[in-house]
Amino acid sequence: MSSHQAPTDEIRDELFSHIQRCGVLEATKEDRDEWLSDTMVWLADRYPELSPLQLAHAETMGRRYLQPVIPHGASTHAGNRDEWQSAAGSPASEMEMAETA
Repeated sequence: MSSHQAPTDEIRDELFSHIQRCGVLEATKEDRDEWLSDTMVWLADRYPELSPLQLAHAETMGRRYLQPVIPHGASTHAGNRDEWQSAAGSPASEMEMAETA
């Protein structure tokens, strides 16, 4: 394995690391969206060699990472799983409903 990563790998790793360090996973959806937009501007300046398509791909990965299947936060736990899955309209809750019907 090479000690030098491709710029697309570097931006991905830096974005995911930045998400973890900043604690943005605990923020509201609106704050996460704003944070990601601001961060992508910063990353575009930091990695000028990346094309708009490569930056868009990194942003898509960031958005997916910020919206995990299981919501974050103390209010989300196994005891109220049905409640938060229904509110999120998750595919898992829809499949469970179909199985019980």
